[in-house]
Amino acid sequence: MTDDAPELRASDADRERVAEVLRDALAEGRLDMTEFEERLDATYKARTYGELAPITRDLPVGTVAAAPRVSMTKEPERGEGWAGRITGREGSSNWAVAVMSGFQRKGRWTVPRRFNSFAFWGGGDIDLREADFSTGEVVINCIAIMGGMNVVVPPGVEVIVRGIGIMGGFDHREEGVPGDPGAPRVIVTGFAFWGGVGVERKVTRAERQRLREERRQEKLERRQERGRDRLDRDPDRRELDPSRPDLHGTGRSRERDLERERERRRDT
Repeated sequence: MTDDAPELRASDADRERVAEVLRDALAEGRLDMTEFEERLDATYKARTYGELAPITRDLPVGTVAAAPRVSMTKEPERGEGWAGRITGREGSSNWAVAVMSGFQRKGRWTVPRRFNSFAFWGGGDIDLREADFSTGEVVINCIAIMGGMNVVVPPGVEVIVRGIGIMGGFDHREEGVPGDPGAPRVIVTGFAFWGGVGVERKVTRAERQRLREERRQEKLERRQERGRDRLDRDPDRRELDPSRPDLHGTGRSRERDLERERERRRDT
């Protein structure tokens, strides 16, 4: 660990890992509700690793598995393509609960084999666009009672929906889209009562910006091509184009020659 590691900027996934530790501590009785709320608020306000680390420093290791700690070094860049995103590691977050509130799982995080979520009079967002995956097939289990959840998947991922809705429903619109070779499969299951679970496919913000820039460049090239076509079809416009010098010298010299020729014709 370097001396300046605490000053590194924390990501959304880093904050979610700390929030998961706090939720486990609340469930085990290590924190009361007031302490939990104060620390959770500090977690989502934290901007650096140095601000995150003290939040879970006094929480002991559980008897079943060690509580995850905030990494003080950035993870290595993942490889290109889907192979680099199916890591075989344990999930960084295994469950989420929203009771008259909301939750988010987004950014760089690792989706476990099975992610359980529950919303009662609340809602949640489960965003997989920038996530890594523990295995090639993951299950997102959603229980929504008088609440709602939204699962966002990136292009190329196969989606299967097996949820049951009573006076509610599961979104099946993204089913039937073939996945890319080597891409993970996401199975959305669960139960919705007076609630709903939506599933949508979106590109990341960076990819959206890249596509927007490509479209802008294509429009610019088409506009330039149309301008060249107009010059080729209209000889007078081509000769008057100051950007196209000819045998008479610069475009401006040629323009003056044409103007004198027009005046001579009018005089005659």
